[in-house]
Amino acid sequence: MSDQEIPMPTGPDGEPMTEEQLAAAYEEQIKQLRVEDVLLQTVVSLLNLGGRKAGLVPGTEDERDLDQLALTIEGVHRLLPLVQEVLGPDAAQLNEAVSQLRLAYVQLGGTPPEGDAGPDPAPPESGPPAGGRLWVPGQ
Repeated sequence: MSDQEIPMPTGPDGEPMTEEQLAAAYEEQIKQLRVEDVLLQTVVSLLNLGGRKAGLVPGTEDERDLDQLALTIEGVHRLLPLVQEVLGPDAAQLNEAVSQLRLAYVQLGGTPPEGDAGPDPAPPESGPPAGGRLWVPGQ
């Protein structure tokens, strides 16, 4: 434990808030909170944690954990549709971030779940890929 004390929040008069005042302030914040805000914050937190579990953040290479990364990707995959409409065009940034995590997962040796094409799968192209070879990420 640290020797530093955590300062008590103060009211408008500069005096420390009572327990009742703290509870009332907390209650007021909860009233203003929207579920979409919590879902979005959860998605962003998962993406940030996923970057660490993929070792994408400099200095976190020793934190790589494919199981945790897979769970992150699955969680974001399920939550993202719930906030995409609220985000509108800004959802593209989150889709890009989860795509980067998926790519890292495959490059680290993970196998994507069957039928998992990412957040916004492109329509299938007609005919075989150019050169008759299948495109594999990272190769």
